[in-house]
Amino acid sequence: MNSPTSSYLKSKFREYYLLTSMEAPPGLESREWGFIHFDQGGMRRHKSFSGRMELVDYIRSTIPAHVYYSAAYYQRPGASTMKEKMWKGADLIFDLDADHLKRAPRSYRDMLENVKQETMKLLDFLLQDFGFSKDCVQVVFSGGRGYHIHVRDPRVFSLGSDSRREIVDYLTGRGLDVDRFFAQASVGGDCGIERAVHLRAPSRDAPGWGSRINRSMVSFVRYLQDLDEESALAELTRVKGIGEKKAATFYECLRSPGVLEKIEEGNLDLFRGSSGLWKLLIGQMEGEGVRLAPFLDDLRGETDEPVTADVKRLIRFPDSLHGGSGLRVTPLTLDGLRAFDPLRDAVAFGDEPVDVELSRPFQVEMKGRSYDLEAGPARVPVHVGVFLMARGVAELGQRAGIGKG
Repeated sequence: MNSPTSSYLKSKFREYYLLTSMEAPPGLESREWGFIHFDQGGMRRHKSFSGRMELVDYIRSTIPAHVYYSAAYYQRPGASTMKEKMWKGADLIFDLDADHLKRAPRSYRDMLENVKQETMKLLDFLLQDFGFSKDCVQVVFSGGRGYHIHVRDPRVFSLGSDSRREIVDYLTGRGLDVDRFFAQASVGGDCGIERAVHLRAPSRDAPGWGSRINRSMVSFVRYLQDLDEESALAELTRVKGIGEKKAATFYECLRSPGVLEKIEEGNLDLFRGSSGLWKLLIGQMEGEGVRLAPFLDDLRGETDEPVTADVKRLIRFPDSLHGGSGLRVTPLTLDGLRAFDPLRDAVAFGDEPVDVELSRPFQVEMKGRSYDLEAGPARVPVHVGVFLMARGVAELGQRAGIGKG
């Protein structure tokens, strides 16, 4: 980034900060703060503030490119060493970044939509499985490629790194023993078969992972139902131990009325011998590739484990700007997350034109409009220009100047 570009971005960030009311996080005076500035290398950290206005005045006077604060609370947050700070506790933090997700899409918009779905999945774990109150949970768009979740429940403040890793293990299903969720029981048969002792699955209403295992089985059955018969039979016979005859019987029963309701109740006794087939399929749940494993994987949570385990982590300050995109680090309500569009709702700048010089071709969609730009000079709305310059794919154009839209 050349000097004119850096100066231009700093001027736009100054405009934003002078007009923005920045809400301080709880316990501001007990947190460490860190800043990365446009004209300096590295992070300036070990800062502390006694109140909101002191923080706001510092940001407005220095105009940082990035603003961070600690998840931790300290007795002496401004001390120059971690030992001297005297750790008191920390929020529970989750960082979901689109680049870290499995099967991440290529386009920026699709990446952002994918990571939003993963964020909502993780929230379901926190609210349903762990029982955290909505009042204790905050969701923030990072301004880049993902979302942060802050849990401020006093019960988690004193948890150490090992305990926080155990939470991640639960969310991701690491070490999940699927077999223990299934049991033998006397259940009613279907298709006219008498009562017998057969396999029972957790119901859809079961707590925790039991419900997710049930949903993965239902999704698998729906997947088979949507296939043509030849493809469905081919899918089933790929499982070791399931031959063509058993596969055909199983497939026909899975297409019978009410079968999904039976499975949702946890009843796998669909016909004589069906429990044996289910056991073969269940054995594939932790495997690679096909059958039940992908359907269970879709219900696992994802998060950046080092962030959650780090009890002294710095995290982006909501309402600040992301120096690598120019987008607003946007605090959200849990109910507002689903409708949130970061390429519209996190855009901080206007539509007046600015000249830029692109170093390479680049595609981006912002505020409902797509831009397919070639390398070289271009005139774009300032919110696009700031994004391109912050991302490092463009410099300020020769015809543009500081203070010119």
